[in-house]
Amino acid sequence: MEQLLVITAVGNDHTGAVQTISRIILECGASIRESRMTALGAEFAMILLVAGNWHAISRLEQDLGRYAGNEDLTIHVRRTSAMEYNKELLPYAIDVVCLDQPGIVHHLSGFFAERKIGIAEVTTRSYPAVHTGTPMFSVQMFVNIPAGIHISGIREEFMEFCDRLNLDAIMEPVKTA
Repeated sequence: MEQLLVITAVGNDHTGAVQTISRIILECGASIRESRMTALGAEFAMILLVAGNWHAISRLEQDLGRYAGNEDLTIHVRRTSAMEYNKELLPYAIDVVCLDQPGIVHHLSGFFAERKIGIAEVTTRSYPAVHTGTPMFSVQMFVNIPAGIHISGIREEFMEFCDRLNLDAIMEPVKTA
């Protein structure tokens, strides 16, 4: 029976980190199902969903523990189960761009939490504006809107909310095949 393991790893950004961890996963007989990996400052962070049989996952937990002990790397593992998808949820993509200011993610997540809309994924990035160098901030989110919620009403509330905070935003359905 297939087992699932979530792995988070954070350490100094150095060449070969992805290759080494993916090699350990492969050698244990497991496979990567989903992953997010990025450099954050001088650190490298990864989060992975790994699948394998009971033996592969147990061996992986042990081998990653030994590897982390020999490297400047913090690794956490947690067993999990498969996500049950609710057909009553409508996936929407949110894109926001604005002047960089404190609290943007907090305000956006609060808007959706107050309306019982789940956030599936968030990606943020700070960058200087092209011609002026002004500090900018972008947010990409994927949310799951319950089918019982009136979409046009939520979209209107969201756009008004963004206007009040001076956020340029787009909210559109995720296109599926």
